[in-house]
Amino acid sequence: MINKWFSSSYLSSKQLEKALKKQLTGSNALLSIPDHEQALVEHIAKQTALANVDNVSRTKAYLDFYLEFPEITWSLLAHFVSRNSGWAMTDLKGEFLPLLLSKQGCESFFHMLERGNWLIFQDAYPQLLLYKESKRRKRPLFHLLHFFGVSSFMNVCWGHFLKTNDSALLARALIINEQHYIEERVIQHPTYKENVLDSMNFHLQEWLHMTHILFPKKQVGDTTLTGAVVEDFGSLTSRIRFGIQLYQLLFQISEVRKQAELWANAQPHTGSRKDYWPHLFTTTKETLPGILTTPRLHHCQLKLGKERVYSPPLRQVWSWVSHPHPEREDWFVSERVIDTLFQNEPKTPSGSILSSYCNSLSKLELAVIAKKAIFLQS
Repeated sequence: MINKWFSSSYLSSKQLEKALKKQLTGSNALLSIPDHEQALVEHIAKQTALANVDNVSRTKAYLDFYLEFPEITWSLLAHFVSRNSGWAMTDLKGEFLPLLLSKQGCESFFHMLERGNWLIFQDAYPQLLLYKESKRRKRPLFHLLHFFGVSSFMNVCWGHFLKTNDSALLARALIINEQHYIEERVIQHPTYKENVLDSMNFHLQEWLHMTHILFPKKQVGDTTLTGAVVEDFGSLTSRIRFGIQLYQLLFQISEVRKQAELWANAQPHTGSRKDYWPHLFTTTKETLPGILTTPRLHHCQLKLGKERVYSPPLRQVWSWVSHPHPEREDWFVSERVIDTLFQNEPKTPSGSILSSYCNSLSKLELAVIAKKAIFLQS
């Protein structure tokens, strides 16, 4: 059954399915292109490298693109997911996690998050820029995706989008693409799997806020939170399903999209959680080392007279990382991916995240207090 979520007709969707199956049996041999297209490839590669400096620059680039081309709705979702990645990165240098993890543990986790963030942008941003150039030149240029190592799956899906303008279907395709792209390169990569993911239990993932994706919303001068929790970060199927649910939450509920977009426009991304809750987080340390013996948080509010939680700007605590370019292997090798593209939509999450998120913060604080108590008694 074709998902009612898609705006394209049943016939159009069947045409896309047929084109994808044909692509699986086609050749992906290196193409010869004219000089003016080669110049365009080189220009887009330079633009991508400039915007892919760190999490802050990537996050801004996604939002800037969405504001220029709001029909590419995935770019706003990517902006918010990238914001959350930045917050997770700075948590590793913030108030609590350096007291629970070793320095090497924090470094390893940062490099996994940074690698995933870098890889997705390296793959996705040339796609966005080729769409921009295709509109400008009024002809499709997605055959050039091959030169950026982008899957042939996306070549077909972008071509379909140009015919149908189906933003939701394109967003689903991009979600599927990005999660397949990082599956072997990050999630199943021996370095990250053994040294990071397999060594972190579920509760530690909670403390790192890996399971929480937050969408801050601007409401009458205040910032509230909506979002969702992923159940199995290590599962490719779960991550794809979760990405689709996040997209539904952001775009099927018009007020969520409007208020989240207002907030994003008003608040530049720094990586500090102060960006959304300055009443609770601060970019300067307000506590003295070793004095945290009683909880100061209660339902995401500070108890009377207590200091705010340290959450630094990303560029203040993490240096630029030089990334090796990934192998160019195309992940699109099975028809099962096509089934995923057209399967029934998952249930849209409620967006109620506050209780779970505040619980996570309190558990994190209590873990630090417990560790300090054990240290003092030893």
